[in-house]
Amino acid sequence: MPTLNRRDFLKLAASGLLSTSGILALGGLLRYLSHPANPAPPTEFDLGPAENYPPGSRSVVAGGSALLIHADSGFHALSLACTHLGCTVEATGAGFLCPCHGSRFDAEGKPQNGPAAKPLRRIKVETTPAGHLLLHTDQFLDS
Repeated sequence: MPTLNRRDFLKLAASGLLSTSGILALGGLLRYLSHPANPAPPTEFDLGPAENYPPGSRSVVAGGSALLIHADSGFHALSLACTHLGCTVEATGAGFLCPCHGSRFDAEGKPQNGPAAKPLRRIKVETTPAGHLLLHTDQFLDS
């Protein structure tokens, strides 16, 4: 029976450790590459029947990213993303306030003081034949 000297033992141990490390790294790489890509967040929201929103109502919708307004002229929506750097504005008694840099907007989304210089963006709202409201958070209207 052959004996294993110290040098051969260290070579064998090093080869075993390198092989094990390579196999583990390859397994991790395969797991990473087989992971499904994150789906895009939804951009169309069914807000339900229009009669759920009485005239004069102002409702935060779409996970807090928009404000649905039912005015005398019909429905419209404002994005709640500040036009300065995109922080989510908060509703105040007289309009909106950006908590990040202090921009203020009136109740219709027009800037009152900066640093934001542009009004809050208007978002497309449509009514389906069934009477439901659809909000399209990726479709902005000219202000």
